[in-house]
Amino acid sequence: MKKILVLALSLVLAMLALAGCGGGGDSGSGGGDTIKIGVFEPASGDNGAGGKQETLGIQYANKMCPTVTIGDKEYNVELAIVDNESDNSKAVTAAQNLVSQNVSIVLGSYGSGVSIAAADVFADAGMPAIGVTCTNPQVTADCEQYFRICFLDPFQGTVLANYAWDSGCKKAYCLSKLGDDYSVGLVNYFVEAFKGLGGEVVEEQFPDKNSDFTSYVANAKNKGCDVFFAPVSTEAAALIIDQAEAQDLGMPILAGDTWDSNVITEAAKGKNVDITVTTFYQEGGNPEFDEGIKAWMEEDSTAMTNNGGNTDLAAVTAMGYDAYFVALEAMKAAGSTDPADILAALPALQVSGLVCGDVSFNETGDANKTEAFVKRCNTETGAWEFVKTQSAE
Repeated sequence: MKKILVLALSLVLAMLALAGCGGGGDSGSGGGDTIKIGVFEPASGDNGAGGKQETLGIQYANKMCPTVTIGDKEYNVELAIVDNESDNSKAVTAAQNLVSQNVSIVLGSYGSGVSIAAADVFADAGMPAIGVTCTNPQVTADCEQYFRICFLDPFQGTVLANYAWDSGCKKAYCLSKLGDDYSVGLVNYFVEAFKGLGGEVVEEQFPDKNSDFTSYVANAKNKGCDVFFAPVSTEAAALIIDQAEAQDLGMPILAGDTWDSNVITEAAKGKNVDITVTTFYQEGGNPEFDEGIKAWMEEDSTAMTNNGGNTDLAAVTAMGYDAYFVALEAMKAAGSTDPADILAALPALQVSGLVCGDVSFNETGDANKTEAFVKRCNTETGAWEFVKTQSAE
């Protein structure tokens, strides 16, 4: 068993009404001591758009709950935000930066590769880290300090394969980025599951910095595939969508959680493309949260810009919001701001009342998640439309 279970804890999180949680306002505005939560996210590079949206959820949660009561003492909560630049080598420096700032716990990252790259830094420091949407199994497999609140790629790949097969697709074109832990891993799990159902697969990889997807789209057509699966970054996705339109792809496009972004809906709007994704949350699932964060973005021009210029909600934003409250509950359960105490409290933590569903952890530190949201892009309105929830069964 990777993580030693401690005394079971049962903690209930009420939306925006946590015990010891102050009202709206800026963090650190009151008197008393301050604790820091590290935010380890990309604000630049291939995954910068998604990282900014994930960070938005954390920032909004901090605005709504800028204090936490641990034991009988109230603390102001400050966010220490670093940019890991979507780069595995720079992620190490960003992680070291957070450790040097004496944060109590770290949240992030959007992007499995940078999370894996930073794991040794957090392990050496004994720093607890909560992955928000990093779905590759390796994030937690070899790191005692890493937990996460999202589903994993073996699950997501199987869900996507089942969805494609159930939709009548028998031959899948699968495209990933060479050396990218997330896209390569998710494609592998999809291929394994799709072949297990009786499907046929054509696989290709593109190199780093590639900006021309003409040949990949052409190959999918020429090979007679029924579905185009490309769980890549939003930057690459927008280019793929342009080529799918230019070449009249003629088959549905499937992707994982990285495509759940208004970057994708904007790129697809008005185009003859059929895009379906799996993800963690669908706008409308929690009206109180949806309305509150949209109002905040409308009032804050920086937040609006970081969300891509509109108030469409990405699932990673809702997940970032939840991650912040899981961190607060972990500190409250530990009765301490010390990273070692928080780490000891995490295995048995149970948090309910969250936007994206309850959180508890298995022996590897992964969230016990059994369903994913499936949604499709309405290319006329430029919005995501809920299709169904789907399990791996």
